[in-house]
Amino acid sequence: MATIDADAGPQVTARQSWFASRVDKLGVVVALLAAIGALVGPFVTFRENRIVLGEARSIATALPVWAAVLLFVVVALAALVALLRTHAMLRLAASLAAVLALALLVGYAAAYLTPEGNSYARISPAWGFWLLVFDFAILTADSLTRLRLPPLARIGVLVLSACALALVIASGSWDQLSIMKEYAGRADTFWQQAGQHVLLAFGSLAAAVVAGVPLGILCHRVPPVRASVLNVLNILQTIPSIALFGILIAPLGWVAANVPGAAAIGVSGIGTAPAFVALFAYSLLPVVANTVVGLAGVPRAANDAARGMGMTDGQRLMRVEFPLAFPVILTGIRIVLVQNIGLATIAALIGGGGFGVFVFQGIGQTAMDLVLLGAVPTVALAFAAAIVLDALIELSNRTGREGASA
Repeated sequence: MATIDADAGPQVTARQSWFASRVDKLGVVVALLAAIGALVGPFVTFRENRIVLGEARSIATALPVWAAVLLFVVVALAALVALLRTHAMLRLAASLAAVLALALLVGYAAAYLTPEGNSYARISPAWGFWLLVFDFAILTADSLTRLRLPPLARIGVLVLSACALALVIASGSWDQLSIMKEYAGRADTFWQQAGQHVLLAFGSLAAAVVAGVPLGILCHRVPPVRASVLNVLNILQTIPSIALFGILIAPLGWVAANVPGAAAIGVSGIGTAPAFVALFAYSLLPVVANTVVGLAGVPRAANDAARGMGMTDGQRLMRVEFPLAFPVILTGIRIVLVQNIGLATIAALIGGGGFGVFVFQGIGQTAMDLVLLGAVPTVALAFAAAIVLDALIELSNRTGREGASA
């Protein structure tokens, strides 16, 4: 008959307690993904030219021995730091070191694998590389969250990261990567389309703020108007973006043909005008809705105090209600900007320009590196915009709380 060890239960509990006290739960995921990316996933893809299928190369076959060993060691140490419960600053340093090593050595792998004098070969990062970058980006974000950096410090980290990226590109370390070869042949066009993308995203946002904030104030002050306006804007949001671009071609084409001066200022059935109008239409609902919610959330005591001081309706709006509602309004602006940066990519389908030009050209030519030339800057721009606006929202919340307490 089997006997039961009375000490087994406490021993198991002690081991579980030790594991929980030494091992970070997120670190387990980070270490697992790092192992898959480094040991299983391909590091780069080698292709004879820009459109043929490629050959996957692991870290061990894409780099000389010393570089491969160095990368394995850096990834392993960073994964170990993530796995254990370590200080947030050490975790941040480990994640940044891993990202920097990946960035430099993927460029070195491209130079190492490209045959001398061969301008047709293409080397691009493979899914193992992207998994490692994503993995350590998660660790970086988690470390920054644990450090609880103030808003301006987060913006500073973003600026330093952008400067580091610019230095890597300027150093020529990535010149042999396929995405940089695609850029080299389209440098002038790239910056032209970048300006167009920014114009569409930020210009439509500015127009939506100018029109949407007063409309939101009207909806807040006149409840019967609110339901009608929000219902119309909700209907606009349900229309797929490509369909809305197409719907606008006919009416804007008619305006260009029949309204004097419309064509001269750029209004036409295709191009920037329908893209701008569509993005403006998509932007209105978050701006108007957040303005209404922000104003509705202003404490009644603040309004009563303002009335007691003899303020008029206009003074209460500008000095009390709007400052207190501003963080909520800014949240709507953040949603709109990130949304518009992504939607502006589709504008290329109707001649609106932007980074989508490279995305759709790459799809048409089955050149994935050309697709990345449009997709990567779009993601980076949206990511940077989200960080900056999140910081501004936090700053405005602090200012609003300080003003309310005063």
